[in-house]
Amino acid sequence: MHPVLRAFGIFVVFSITAVGWLILAGVTDSRSSESSLTLRSDVGELWGSSQTQAAPALTLRWYEEVVTTHDITNSLGQVVSTRVERKQESRERRVEPASSEIDVDLKLDERRRGLLWFPLYDVKFAGAWSYTHTDPEARWLELAFTLPDRNALYDDFVVMVDGVDLGAAGHPVEGVVTHSVPVVQGQTVALAVRYVSRGADSWSYQPSSGVGQIENFALRMTTDFEEVDFPVPGLSPTKKTEQPGGWNLEWTFTRAVTGFPLGMILPTHIQPGELATSLSVSAPLSLGLFFLWIYALGLLRGTHVHPVNYLFLAGAFFSFNLLFAYTADLLPVEGAFALSAAVSVLLVVSYLRLVVGARFAFVEAGLAQLLYQVGFGVAHFREGTTGLTITVLGIGTLFALMQLTGRVDWSAALSRKPVAG
Repeated sequence: MHPVLRAFGIFVVFSITAVGWLILAGVTDSRSSESSLTLRSDVGELWGSSQTQAAPALTLRWYEEVVTTHDITNSLGQVVSTRVERKQESRERRVEPASSEIDVDLKLDERRRGLLWFPLYDVKFAGAWSYTHTDPEARWLELAFTLPDRNALYDDFVVMVDGVDLGAAGHPVEGVVTHSVPVVQGQTVALAVRYVSRGADSWSYQPSSGVGQIENFALRMTTDFEEVDFPVPGLSPTKKTEQPGGWNLEWTFTRAVTGFPLGMILPTHIQPGELATSLSVSAPLSLGLFFLWIYALGLLRGTHVHPVNYLFLAGAFFSFNLLFAYTADLLPVEGAFALSAAVSVLLVVSYLRLVVGARFAFVEAGLAQLLYQVGFGVAHFREGTTGLTITVLGIGTLFALMQLTGRVDWSAALSRKPVAG
């Protein structure tokens, strides 16, 4: 078979397989998307959703006497008398806590359903805030505490004002607990809230409504997981202390102006569906390098593999992604990857053993597959290294082929009668 025609046949095989991978990637992505919409809703109803706990809203309310005068005129438009009206109108002013102390304990509880992992968590929250009245006039202080998710579960829920448990009066209505107390100049009111709840994906605390000033602020968070990430936009901790299996994090401010939340994005496993899609999309690169390596070695040694043989090799490579896509939702992702890789390598080396011999199959082809398919696939487990892996494998392959074929007479090699290099 003419070398050029053989190369064209190999390219056709590669192109057909690449299209198959793109179709598989689309199917896998569709399965993941459909599962995500359904399962995320189910998980949210069973466990809860992302929580953002807002600081309590403190509002001063009072009444002021408003005096208005109205002129009474006669038919000639002349003022004949004046009527004075006095009425009480309500006034209000938003105020900020004089101090805030927040303690949060997050415990990760990951759950898997189908092709998706969900980073669920249990949260133990305890907050204490104080307000000192500085106005000379007496006012009413309204305390409003809004729960982060009105549909979530809150166990051991307690609201206390000045050390007194509000009891039934502290039960939330539409997710909000409100309570009013009279205040005079110099009086300090203390509010404390605690509860145990659960959510998913992330937890955060919003210290003010919009951009506001926070004073004497401290938020202490403990985690039972080591991989931490913070929401953007958001504020990173002012102090981090590692503990066995997790972290102690602190946000402390004497006086700061900010509108950013403080919180945590919960870590999660590699998503099997996303990984299967990513592996299928990038698979043509590994197959292309593998074909190039096999073709060059065959050219050098005078062992020319027929395009039909390349078709079976492509099928063996494709079997890796196909098997992984449908076992990743049944097995741990690492186990599904190992099983799929073992099956694919077995198909390749056992087939090439019959086509070109045992040594070529187990050494040159087997090691190349481990490098280009398995090694390249492993790089997908670590985010951000896939591009670097492609670059390194491409440059390494280029260097090896340049060294091996530097003395090849390509005119003779690509002639109708193959010549060993």
